[in-house]
Amino acid sequence: MPANDIHPPALGARLYSVWHRHMRVYTKNLISNGLPPFLEPVIFLLGIGLGLGRYLVSMDSVPYIVFLATALPVTSSMFTASYECTFATFVRLEFQKSYDGMVAAPVTVNNLFVGEILWAGSKGLFFSACVVLVMSLFGAIPLPMGLLAVPLGFLTGAMFGALALVVTSFVQNINHFNFYFTGLLSPMFFFSGTVFPLDSLPRALRPVAEILPLTHAIRLTRSLILSRLSLVLLGDFAFLVVVTVAAGTFAIHRLRRRIVV
Repeated sequence: MPANDIHPPALGARLYSVWHRHMRVYTKNLISNGLPPFLEPVIFLLGIGLGLGRYLVSMDSVPYIVFLATALPVTSSMFTASYECTFATFVRLEFQKSYDGMVAAPVTVNNLFVGEILWAGSKGLFFSACVVLVMSLFGAIPLPMGLLAVPLGFLTGAMFGALALVVTSFVQNINHFNFYFTGLLSPMFFFSGTVFPLDSLPRALRPVAEILPLTHAIRLTRSLILSRLSLVLLGDFAFLVVVTVAAGTFAIHRLRRRIVV
């Protein structure tokens, strides 16, 4: 066949090939990987929601259990996407050398990590859907509005996947990811409006909370579920998109140096 007649696969096919590879690996142990997303919200609901719910009857004009549950779809997405694009990506990059073989195929470095971000978003969507399902069974998330949290789980997962790739591009030792999770993600969980409204924070700290990416994901998700629509939500949505694109672009630029020597 003449060289001029050889064409690489379409962009969509290349991105899908990366996504499909990760999906096949993840579903190989479907029970062990798929069960925690259903169990974690139940444990959190029983341990935090029902316990504190006896003392906190309402918060932000809704029952406390509803206030808490409407944030959990995106917090779950945040953690699963962050784990995927830190520990899992680092293992594929440094130990398994999976990416070396993948870029030997007609897949560019850009395709590789855009596919990685899409996979992180897909895991975020799956985990968010599991949380919505479980919480709706307990009456903590109203349907059908609660279903809006599922696509937002994808966007949140893609954003935190891109941010996690930025961290991965700097890390040389897998144990250093503990600083990211303990020093940033865990505090973000508590100070982004998950367990109490941002109005409860000291006035000086509220602008800091607005910088945190999870703040915008939670406010957008909770407001849509509770049908509290406002123009602020457009800013929250734009924030998620801009951070995803900016972080993803920067991360790919840096990670290219780790693969292409």
